[in-house]
Amino acid sequence: MSKSAREGKTTRYRAVLVYTFTHHIDGYFLHKKQRLIPYPTRPDPLDMLPETSSSSPEMVKKKMIKHRFRSLKLVNINMDDPLAEKPYGVDEYGELDNGLTYYVRSNSKPRMRAALALAVKAGSVLEEEEERGVAHIVEHLAFSATNKYTNHDIIKFLESVGAEFGACQNAVTSSDETIYELFVPVDKPEVLPHAISILAEFSSEIRVSSDDLEKERGAVLEEYRGTRNANGRMQDAHWTIMMEGSKYAERLPIGLEKVIRTVSPETVKQFYRKWYHLKNMAVVAVGDFADTQTVVELIKTYFGNKISAPDPPSIPHFPVPSHEEPRFSYLLESEAAGSAVIVSCKMPAEELRTVKDYRELLVESMFFHALNQRFFKISRKKDLPYFSCSASADVLVRPSKAYIITSSCKEKGTIEALESMLTEVARVRLHGFSEREIAIARALLMSEIESAYLERDQMQSTSLRDEYLQHFLHDEPVISVEYEAQLQKTILPHVSASEVSNYAEKFRTSRSCVIKIVEPRATSTVDDMRAAVLKINSFEEDKSIAPWDYEHIPEEVVSVKPNPGNIMQQLEISNIGATELILSNGMRVCYKCTDFFDDQVIFTGFSYGGLSELPESECYSCSMGSTIAGEIGVFGHRPSVIMDMLAGKRAEVGTKLGPYLRTFSGDCSPSDLETAFQLVYQLFTTKVEPGEEDVKVVMQMAEEVVHAQERDPYTAFANRVRELNYGDACYFRPIRMKDLKKVNPFRACEYYNSCFKDPSTFTLVIVGNIDPALAQPLILQYLGGIPRPLEPILHFNRDDLKGLPFTFPTSIIREIVRSPMVEAHCLVQLCFPVELKNKDMVVEETHFIGFLSKLLETKLLQILRFKHGQIYSTGVSVFLGGNKPSSDGNVRGDVSVNFSCKPDISSNLVDLALDEILRLQEEGPSDEDILAILEIEQRTHENGQQENYYWLDKILSSYQSRIYSGDVGSAYELLDKCRSTVRDKLTPSTAQLALQRMLPFPCKKQYTVVILMPQDSRFKLLKSFIPSIEFEYAKNVQVLAGIAGLTVLAFSLWRYSRNTLKT
Repeated sequence: MSKSAREGKTTRYRAVLVYTFTHHIDGYFLHKKQRLIPYPTRPDPLDMLPETSSSSPEMVKKKMIKHRFRSLKLVNINMDDPLAEKPYGVDEYGELDNGLTYYVRSNSKPRMRAALALAVKAGSVLEEEEERGVAHIVEHLAFSATNKYTNHDIIKFLESVGAEFGACQNAVTSSDETIYELFVPVDKPEVLPHAISILAEFSSEIRVSSDDLEKERGAVLEEYRGTRNANGRMQDAHWTIMMEGSKYAERLPIGLEKVIRTVSPETVKQFYRKWYHLKNMAVVAVGDFADTQTVVELIKTYFGNKISAPDPPSIPHFPVPSHEEPRFSYLLESEAAGSAVIVSCKMPAEELRTVKDYRELLVESMFFHALNQRFFKISRKKDLPYFSCSASADVLVRPSKAYIITSSCKEKGTIEALESMLTEVARVRLHGFSEREIAIARALLMSEIESAYLERDQMQSTSLRDEYLQHFLHDEPVISVEYEAQLQKTILPHVSASEVSNYAEKFRTSRSCVIKIVEPRATSTVDDMRAAVLKINSFEEDKSIAPWDYEHIPEEVVSVKPNPGNIMQQLEISNIGATELILSNGMRVCYKCTDFFDDQVIFTGFSYGGLSELPESECYSCSMGSTIAGEIGVFGHRPSVIMDMLAGKRAEVGTKLGPYLRTFSGDCSPSDLETAFQLVYQLFTTKVEPGEEDVKVVMQMAEEVVHAQERDPYTAFANRVRELNYGDACYFRPIRMKDLKKVNPFRACEYYNSCFKDPSTFTLVIVGNIDPALAQPLILQYLGGIPRPLEPILHFNRDDLKGLPFTFPTSIIREIVRSPMVEAHCLVQLCFPVELKNKDMVVEETHFIGFLSKLLETKLLQILRFKHGQIYSTGVSVFLGGNKPSSDGNVRGDVSVNFSCKPDISSNLVDLALDEILRLQEEGPSDEDILAILEIEQRTHENGQQENYYWLDKILSSYQSRIYSGDVGSAYELLDKCRSTVRDKLTPSTAQLALQRMLPFPCKKQYTVVILMPQDSRFKLLKSFIPSIEFEYAKNVQVLAGIAGLTVLAFSLWRYSRNTLKT
């Protein structure tokens, strides 16, 4: 079943521009994590009119794909019919004699890969008081040693086959369950049996010796410390008050520090033996298997001879009690990113068994879609009560779920935000949603299931694996996407506005409601919160809340279609499988047709010339251009209007202003390609003019962000790292209040307008399920139709760009940044300068340094975690953006190592890291190290070749490479050849020489270290102050009112997810 329906979650409105800006250096990070895009929205699929025929075979094929959904037959349903008797799609499903359940399915996405898992119905809620944290410790120990695999052999095996190990990979512990995951290649016959044997070891053979436990304590403690920041404290407090009266309230998976430090091996063994029983476990294997029966035989081979305990304890049920009176809680959190309000209403988690259950889930989802539309529009009003607000339904634990509204607001604005949130729900109860609002919500749901239906044969093995895990752990039915699409097409047209509106009854403050406010400085009280509730309840009883005020929504994004341009030149690029067009307005367009995903098209356009060309006096103003313009509306309409105009469509366009590049990026469905190109056309033809109220709102948001950064110790740390390593120019400095006062919003919008004005300076790359016969006319209409100005605007040659004043220290600098903290934390960043000077070898050298960074990360993890047991994880990143992107000149940047640890051992760990890097420079890595790095890179490369984002990145890199001179095919070929050359050259000796050549040699002669440490006096003061703050119900709530540095000038409120820990 579709993920959004299963989880009852709302959908982010993809039509809204993603407003970002950057005023510091951009660069090429060689290790990129691919982002996963949820199924967004599409056009209203309830329109069943046949499409115009075409003589093009490709066009006919595309329309047939689209038609398959539109012509999908409705089903005759009985509300009492079960959704599924057995999980759909599984090739082999059963139970071994010892009670182990297994699921096996063949799936070729991605090719020659398998997603495996061992699920255990045992989590932290089963722990006794002296065991708090043991469920998570068992999970850690599994990868350390079993009876068969010792000395981290499992991790070595994973790395040897290209399956990386690290933080947030391989395993997860929650309140109710533990899941071990492996993602391995199956093109080598010995790998799959090895992987299944590892899962079998986890089921009953995890070794728990004193040495094993002592080695892993440090990593678990560091993970614990990582949860004790402002967000972690708020999350833990939220969990406690939500779960009050239940055992869940005191059983967070991370556990207690004293237990982690002192728990004995016997106690850990006792928990493991008591709850790890085969009847409580399932093995799931989904992958590119030639023969699923062979996989079953492997499961029987490695699990079948294990004997279950004769009478294992049953898994107890821990209810979460309800309460009629609302609970109020106020938390003063000095390090909070901002002020926030949460309103939660708990209720039992309904079973999903029948068609009726599924229908109720759809109606609930429509309710949240419609409610979130209103919240978004309120957040864009002139007198906004909050910066952001959203509602959702979340399953908290096995027996309980909650309706949750979260908002982030200005300082001293929490009560106003609370009143607005309660008022809107009361307005729905009094007046309901309109038919138009419900039609939009219906279209959004239909568009999501249409996208899932079109890509039903392209589902990733990891997604299918997760479906079967849900089936085992939560008895959730697994049905086919086709049947789910039929159900939605049958049910949704008959859901009424009144039926959806009735769900507001579940959001009453008298129904197990918890209301929470978090502030960095005290401006409200619990009594204020009570008074707000009584006030809105009184308004509702008196029916004095007015109906929703609807605004006029234009029909078309582009009111008058532009005159189409022409193709001046067309070139087929055979080695990429792409086509390049030069349009009559000068824009260069390159598109690559793929069949990886039927419902995905992505694109990025770039032009040289950015913030580095500006005088320093204009840096801050112009860097905020995207933010200020985005609040006003860069597509010719305000964001709240464009959201309604594009409801039911999947079309997203965002912009970024960097020091050297101006870019716009998009993501859309093939059927919404016209809409996406219309947004690009509007971007280039809209003149953004700020009004006084617009400026007031944006600057208020900016002030809140800056204040939040001043409170955040991690921001102080990051700012000092950047300032120390790169210099004190405005491009590297954070915006402070004194800088914010100098921002000229009118200049910001003027600059933004000029950034996306001249199409002749842009190169656009498009990748995805494109039909050229359909796409080319749209390219000519909307991209070729962008008018070219009479005089060039921001037309730069990349070789003539101004470089940023990048200066890395020439000596050793070790510096401590002390910051006030409620609880002690320590972060370390060790940095080395990099300068690639050989002009003819620079491209090869950039590949080399990518391999070396992975080598350093692997070796440092082995030393700092597996040998000394003092960290949880480490990261090594490469930045090569210290110079302008010219076709010649040196490439400058840095290699940085970062980790967190106990404050009192930070300097010692830095010395250990330096010792290991120096050892690699002097002695070189082993053959085994090199083989593991090559395998990881190869597997990443193979997986990437089956993804649209990989190809978008590769083609963009080819255009932007220093070796590009007009022929993108040749540039791509040379880059690919350089990768192969480096792979062939990479040996222990060449890696050793490269480490000497690229890093300072010896590494101890030039580096910087910045260590974040607590400020002792302030720390003690705050520790003594916190317990005196007024609480109700002792501990309090979680809210993450987040900001991502200075790249997004808006508050993002994230819902609670602390009941799960990934390792």
